[in-house]
Amino acid sequence: MAFFYFFLLVLFLIIISPLIAAFFFLYMVRLGFDFLDFSPSVAFLILFLILIGSFINIPLTKKRLVKVSEPYFLGMGSRPVWRAQGVSVNVGGALIPLLIAGYFFPQVPLQALLVTTTVVAFFSFLGARFIEKRGVVIPMILPVLFSAFFAVILAPSYAAQVAFSAGVLGVLIGADLFYLPFVLKKSGGVAVLGGAGVFDGIFLVGLISAFLAAL
Repeated sequence: MAFFYFFLLVLFLIIISPLIAAFFFLYMVRLGFDFLDFSPSVAFLILFLILIGSFINIPLTKKRLVKVSEPYFLGMGSRPVWRAQGVSVNVGGALIPLLIAGYFFPQVPLQALLVTTTVVAFFSFLGARFIEKRGVVIPMILPVLFSAFFAVILAPSYAAQVAFSAGVLGVLIGADLFYLPFVLKKSGGVAVLGGAGVFDGIFLVGLISAFLAAL
C-alpha cells in the first residue's frame, strides 16, 4: 500500500511539474516586463504576439539548392543530397524582440548601449557552439550576466532597458549572425534567426537581463 501511495505521489509530481515550470516562466516574464515599464496588458499582448509569431518565419534571402553530404548507416558513410538553403527570421524569436529594443533606443544612453552590446556579442560568440540538427546553442548565463552588469555600471538610470536591448542585439550578432556562414555550410538547410520563438535565447536573454539589472 505504501508503494502505491508513493507511486501516486511520483505520478502527480510528473504531471504537475510542467505546470509549475510554465507558471514560473510566465511569472518571470511578467516581472521582466514590469521592470521594462510595460503595463500588464501590454506585456500580455507582447507575449501573445511572440507566441503567435513563433510559427512565422520571414525569408531574408532567396532559397537556392546546394549539394551537401548527408551521413547514413550510423554515420559510417555519407552521400550527396540536394537541399534548399536560405536565411529566415522568426517573428516571435527575433523580430519582435528587435522591435522592442528599437523602441528603447531613443530613451537610453547610446554609448552605454553600444559598449554593452559589444561585450555581450563578443562573449556570445565565444560561448556559442554549433550542434547538428539543433543549430547554434549558447550558455544563457554568459550574455545575461554581462548585459546586466554593464547596464547597471554604465547606465544605472536605464539599466533594465539597456540590459534588454544589449542582450537581444548581442546574442543576435554574436551567436546568430557571426555563426550564420558556419551554420549554412554545416547544415545546408534554411537558417532561422530566433527560430525557437519565445524560448529562443535572443528573447530570454534580453528579458532575464532586464530582470537582473533592475534588482
